[in-house]
Amino acid sequence: MTEIRVTPLGAGQDVGRSCILLSIGGKNVMLDCGMHMGYNDERRFPDFTYITKEGRLTQHLDCVIISHFHLDHCGALPYMSEMVGFDGPIYMTHPTKAICPILLEDYRKITVERKGETNFFTSEMIKTCMKKVIAVNLHQTMQVDDEMEIKAYYAGHVLGAAMFHIKVGQQSVVYTGDYNMTPDRHLGAAWIDKCRPDLLITESTYATTIRDSKRCRERDFLKKVHNCVEKGGKVLIPVFALGRAQELCILLETYWDRMNLKVPVYFSLGLTEKANHYYKLFITWTSQKIKKTFVQRNMFEFKHIKPFDRAYIDNPGPMVVFATPGMLHAGLSLQIFRRWAPNDKNMVIMPGYCVAGTVGHKILNGIRKLEMENKQMLDVKLAVEYMSFSAHADAKGIMQLISQCEPSNVLLVHGEAVKMEFLKTKIKQEFSIDCFMPANGETAVMETKHNIPVDISLSLLKREASKVGLLPPDAKRPRVLHGALVMKGSKLQLIDPADALKDFGLAEHQLRFTSTLSFDEEGPTTGTADKIYQLVKSQLKDFPTHYSSDGSITISDSVLVQVSGDEESKSVLVSWSYEDEDVGSYLLQLLKSELVT
Repeated sequence: MTEIRVTPLGAGQDVGRSCILLSIGGKNVMLDCGMHMGYNDERRFPDFTYITKEGRLTQHLDCVIISHFHLDHCGALPYMSEMVGFDGPIYMTHPTKAICPILLEDYRKITVERKGETNFFTSEMIKTCMKKVIAVNLHQTMQVDDEMEIKAYYAGHVLGAAMFHIKVGQQSVVYTGDYNMTPDRHLGAAWIDKCRPDLLITESTYATTIRDSKRCRERDFLKKVHNCVEKGGKVLIPVFALGRAQELCILLETYWDRMNLKVPVYFSLGLTEKANHYYKLFITWTSQKIKKTFVQRNMFEFKHIKPFDRAYIDNPGPMVVFATPGMLHAGLSLQIFRRWAPNDKNMVIMPGYCVAGTVGHKILNGIRKLEMENKQMLDVKLAVEYMSFSAHADAKGIMQLISQCEPSNVLLVHGEAVKMEFLKTKIKQEFSIDCFMPANGETAVMETKHNIPVDISLSLLKREASKVGLLPPDAKRPRVLHGALVMKGSKLQLIDPADALKDFGLAEHQLRFTSTLSFDEEGPTTGTADKIYQLVKSQLKDFPTHYSSDGSITISDSVLVQVSGDEESKSVLVSWSYEDEDVGSYLLQLLKSELVT
């Protein structure tokens, strides 16, 4: 019995700061290394002192795996590798490797250059950290070392997002990161094969939600935007640079084209421009429709959507602005929100999940008076709408993934405790498997059972097959197979004992067993011996049987049966010696059933 141990340093009964420690087959793996958008103090990063109180992490971790480029999954990476200290391999997909440093640098600029924080990673640290990254392709098996291998699967969610299958010996774990089981306008649906891992670690952001039709949501979104701008209002859509930004830009671009609308639509300059460049570069990671139309027209080159300049914030008249970041916790989106919030003509549409502590989370929970950083109070009079264009799997999608990969255990992360509890019950009911949901700093332990594969030599199988006539095969009763178990290289083999002795240059010694059966029988012992001879001959037709003049019976030159008795007491003693226990026990059953009354 072996164990798999999982300890969340972040995203345990919480959304944000994903960082999960996995111990499997004597290896330690860190799954994601994110930051928490709801905190600006030391709680922003995972507590790495859980791994070691002092010194670098290199000797305590075999590798780090990053599922995708969102900051709540990779935002603490330079801090962990350069400030705490890790020199081992960091695995991620090619798009993640390309986009991750851009988002990290943008995050650093906001934190250090605008907010003036000091204990933070530098641009040089980001570059050094990214040199440790090994990029992986989808469905490519990467050998981390002699015992551990990893394989990436398409996760949807955002460009380059991947689920990872980690295997050490017979043990295996699938870590989903964030994923989406339904395709959208620019990305395909997540997919994994039936790998039957010992453990599936899955996100559970929308553990209790089953989303309505995507088409209804899109129609509702377009209607709200159109109504607001028609009345002269401004619409702010806070988005992250990659993912929902592209999805909603494609949606709005198509609608503006169809309706021939002239109201200006803008997106954040810089980040989203770079983002669109990477969508063009990694076109193979996008949806089937975009790949098909790419030759005629690039879906990411927009006619109606123009780059935004900060000078436009106070422009009169209606406009629509896609601004980063997506939870209104910093940056341009928060700056625009502060200017537009006091006007009830305006609207903010939150298209995805907001972490507790962010301005987005506060206004979605009905707070209409906000205390900003400089202690100023902000009256929120604009309309606040929430529309789930989130690229996370809903409850139905999570259950679908469990059906798809058939794990022995499930562990929930990246979700709220109450919602996780509900989903945990559902999983146990539907799949009859154990489900765990450890909080940050708690360790969940799963015991795993494994068969040890053994190769069997052909000569041994042939020898056993020759006994079939003696012992008829029975599916309900396992057969005992006698052989010599040897290890050749790293493989176990069961071979014929004679071959093993020959290989090791040893002499063979034979053990013979003797069984006796006593019963009462009328008449001379020769009559009993003849009776046994006829019985054995009729039951064991495939084996040559000889009857000697001294009353002994030989079966297939390996079993000797002798009959002796006392004629006065009518007691008969039948004894037989043999090498094979199966043959001996079979004879005992046969004689008992036919001779003993």
